[in-house]
Amino acid sequence: MPADEVKEQIVALIPRLRRFAYALTGSISDGDDVVQTACERALTHLDQWRTGTRLDRWLFRIANNAWIDQVRQRRRSPVGGGTEELERVPGTDGARETEAKLTLAEVIGAMQELPEDQRLVLVMVCVDGMSYQEAAAALEVPIGTVMSRLARARRRIHRRLYGAHPSDAGATEP
Repeated sequence: MPADEVKEQIVALIPRLRRFAYALTGSISDGDDVVQTACERALTHLDQWRTGTRLDRWLFRIANNAWIDQVRQRRRSPVGGGTEELERVPGTDGARETEAKLTLAEVIGAMQELPEDQRLVLVMVCVDGMSYQEAAAALEVPIGTVMSRLARARRRIHRRLYGAHPSDAGATEP
């Protein structure tokens, strides 16, 4: 496939990549930094992408690695705060919008408390809409691992937002 065509496909993937990066980082600006780094790395190393493989998986893997590199480099404190950024989200002001913003802030906070492996699977499947099989391939783990990480992530978020989860009756989580 010609390089120009691959570059066009990368550009077309940027909206999905931004959602993915925002969900990973919890911050629009950090997410955009991850997207910029991922696109730069992808374009610089275009020779490493193989025709016949999924470009989106390759790009998401690069973005995830860019985020891990940033975390290691900065040794930053936990992300969050999203409420200031939520104020910039366009829309009408009203009770429904305010409640939605508060719920979103709680969900983002709950996501940021998840272990990295659970948050990554949750983002891939629930935010980006990847199938379990696609997420397993992108992360290079068995599909059962994706399923168990996703189940644990959903339980933890449910507990954080609503208290005990229905599946908690007599169960303990590792």
